[in-house]
Amino acid sequence: MSFQKEKTLVSSFYEALDSSSETNLPDVLGQFCAEELLWRGFHPFDEITGADAVARTFWQPLRTSLKRMQRRQDVFFAGTNSLEPGADVWVVSMGHLMGLFDAPWLGIRPTGKMAFLRYCEFHRIAGGKIVETAMYFDIPHLMVQAGQNPFSPQTAAHLIQPGPLTHDGLLTEDQPEEEGRKTLAAINAMIPDLGQWNSGLSLEDELARTWHDDMIWWGPEGIGATYTIERYAKQHFGPFRASFTDRSKTKHICRLAEGHYGGFFGWPNFTAVPTGGFMGMPATGTPGEFRVIDIYRRAGDKLAENWIFIDLLHFWKQQGVDILARATGIETP
Repeated sequence: MSFQKEKTLVSSFYEALDSSSETNLPDVLGQFCAEELLWRGFHPFDEITGADAVARTFWQPLRTSLKRMQRRQDVFFAGTNSLEPGADVWVVSMGHLMGLFDAPWLGIRPTGKMAFLRYCEFHRIAGGKIVETAMYFDIPHLMVQAGQNPFSPQTAAHLIQPGPLTHDGLLTEDQPEEEGRKTLAAINAMIPDLGQWNSGLSLEDELARTWHDDMIWWGPEGIGATYTIERYAKQHFGPFRASFTDRSKTKHICRLAEGHYGGFFGWPNFTAVPTGGFMGMPATGTPGEFRVIDIYRRAGDKLAENWIFIDLLHFWKQQGVDILARATGIETP
């Protein structure tokens, strides 16, 4: 199946968006997006309806702050939503938005230096327009670059995260359908392990069923990135499981794969109750939502790399802690 038309639409959208002046951004979104675009973003943006509102609420303030912005794209693929037979095509883009951080954004102090905003977008295409977007971005990662670390010391590494080891993540051409099916199968095999937490195996043995031993988990700021099954279990997944109970079943809005790449997102993906300390914060016993995007690279029959975007600002706001306000002094909705 070919996704060239949809890929070309999104590529053209990015070219126009990235080259436009701040004042023309509403016109660009009006050209490529449906008037009633449904846009989902991380806290404090959440859901926005309407292409014009997205341009004025998100894109114009960001572009005013992050001058001479470049889109440094590492992964680009497309496919139909495997959760809805006969569904529309989605186009996925992941990388960094880089620019000169010259004016405040969300109360984060500018540095006058280069700054990178990690992002991942899922765009649903229908009728020749972008009609729905999930754009998840790592605001705490930008805050750390600006010297406003909002969290306690994290268990894994802070990095400007690179793209795939194999440097083949930009799937501008159609890929063999069988490769996409293999990637989706690997992701689908991993999801039940991720969510059930009672396999009877050691965590390392459980992970080894679907992950390569030298896996890399490119986690969000506040948790960090970690390498190998053993370190992932120690530096993130083990502490995470020990911190939560009553994890809900996984719910995704979209899950797709093309070639060796695939991913999913939910709104939220799941809920869980913090009953142990997490990220240096005490347990609250209050259920919290996890809005997540996961992007995967498959090698052979197992998963090799995973880039993760988690709305930790939204999670902690639900726990009664406005992390963004605490770090910037500016209250958020």
